[in-house]
Amino acid sequence: MIRKRSKIGFIFASGLFFLLMLAVLELNQNSLLGLLLFLICSAGFWIVHRKFLRTRRFSAKGIAWLAWIGVFILILFVTWPPVRAVPAVEGDHPEKTRVIRISQGDLQGVVTSDGLVEVYAGIPYAKPPVGELRWKEPQAPESWDGILQADHFAPMSMQPQKLPIVNSLTQIIGYHDYEISLRNRSVPPVSEDSLYLNVWRPVKGDDNLPVLVYIHGGSLQTGQPWYRDYSGEGLAREGIIVVNMGYRLGAFGYFASEELRNESENGTTGNYGLLDQISALQWVQNNIAAFGGDPDNVTLAGESAGSASVSALCASPLASGLFERVILESSTVASEKPPHSFRLLDEALESGAELKTRHGCETVAQLRAVPAQELVSEADTQHHITVDGYALLKSPVQVYRSGDFNEKAILHGYNSRESGPFILFSQANLKNFEEKVRGYFGEYSDEVLSLYPVGSDQDAKDAWAEIWGAVFFDYPHYCYNRLAVSQNIPVYEYYFSKDNGRLGPWHSGEQVYFYGNIPAQSKLYNETDRNLSKTMSGYFLNFIKTGNPNGGNLPIWEQNTDSASLMAFGETCGMITEEKHALYGILDRMNGWM
Repeated sequence: MIRKRSKIGFIFASGLFFLLMLAVLELNQNSLLGLLLFLICSAGFWIVHRKFLRTRRFSAKGIAWLAWIGVFILILFVTWPPVRAVPAVEGDHPEKTRVIRISQGDLQGVVTSDGLVEVYAGIPYAKPPVGELRWKEPQAPESWDGILQADHFAPMSMQPQKLPIVNSLTQIIGYHDYEISLRNRSVPPVSEDSLYLNVWRPVKGDDNLPVLVYIHGGSLQTGQPWYRDYSGEGLAREGIIVVNMGYRLGAFGYFASEELRNESENGTTGNYGLLDQISALQWVQNNIAAFGGDPDNVTLAGESAGSASVSALCASPLASGLFERVILESSTVASEKPPHSFRLLDEALESGAELKTRHGCETVAQLRAVPAQELVSEADTQHHITVDGYALLKSPVQVYRSGDFNEKAILHGYNSRESGPFILFSQANLKNFEEKVRGYFGEYSDEVLSLYPVGSDQDAKDAWAEIWGAVFFDYPHYCYNRLAVSQNIPVYEYYFSKDNGRLGPWHSGEQVYFYGNIPAQSKLYNETDRNLSKTMSGYFLNFIKTGNPNGGNLPIWEQNTDSASLMAFGETCGMITEEKHALYGILDRMNGWM
């Protein structure tokens, strides 16, 4: 009986360990060789352990367990997922496009498996900003001989990296859309050499097609251009050319130094990522006609920090004439005191000096010699657009009030639960709600507390989530809308609240709808989601083409001339009235809105 119990215990323990370690190898995206070696190792362990079980040599069985665990750890590291460039389209040996001639040379892309979209990936729009070009304004790209095979995306810009298993768990816990696959078990490359852009165009497109240029988000610290939710495939299938780009992030994009300012012939520092985006827009003006695009019909779009960048570019004299209209999703820096992604030059210079001290450097030359991997840790200290006197002469709110701006029409908005991912581990309850409110609102706290009476932990959790989202996302859009109205810019604002099995209306949850990229086979979305996506991308397409989202059989989207009229995208679509004006009034007084 004892021996039988021992055998059952061994089967249970070894089976549990086997499944756990197999899951680790899968979630960590280890190579197929790693999975195979672990299966062989496990089979060997069971054979050896069975032999020792008969002889009851418990010390030997312990050694067998330790050997199994040790070999697993060895396999984990020896078969670590390799670094591989991300292919522009899925599938082996995709069809190639025709050869296109641009200012730098000839290039050839690939066609999506459905034969509807051409993708040209990894096109350099500036010289690699490495070595002496680290913290320099972007330089004109070099030409090449022969035909550039634009079939893989370029490396993502330097940014903090997480273990592959952490990324997989994020997909499971945050996005609920992890897929087990034996293909492409690898991690994407990361590099300072990342100033490349990508173009999606319809295979059957005519000339002079409308163009959308998209700037990815990520707090100006992280992100990459190839993410599925905002891939250009969805809109390109509907007759739009889509362009997006990598740009310098973190310390590489937003470090500021008086020495660099003196070194620059333009007297600029701290806005290298923003200047990259301007350089990409200039590339579009010079080259998009070769893809069938109309350089006089360019819409600039972005989400989160990408949207903050768009609002800065609307106020930049360097971006004048590079786009006609803008789409801003879930961020602007057009308020009196932008809550994120923005700072004045004095703040940037002080922060930059502190960075130099932390790395033991007295000069920029010494800092340029610091390996990129060491500077990645500074992403959280250097991720702010700066009023540098070159790319930005004044803060965006001052620019608008003086009547200087670059866009001719605006589509913008935010989601109902923007705060979701940001306060996931710092939510409020009945006990700490008042403390959180007073910690942020100070002398205005009593007014805020009267607006949000709470009687339970759930009340407190919901109220703090709404307040946090309003402060960091909703209110800046309210400010931006008022500025636009004051300057007679046509402006359309939305409010996204659609729940689904994935992100729902959390921050960035609207993108997959607007860009028409809900996966056909995904069970995380139902028919109402797919119908909503058709409506939302329909508005997008109309706006990109004409500057007005209305057309066809879509419900009328009214201009937000009173800064209160929003188009609601939820279970139903229609105009609603903004409900947070009382809180916005408090924030106006806190921030000195004029």
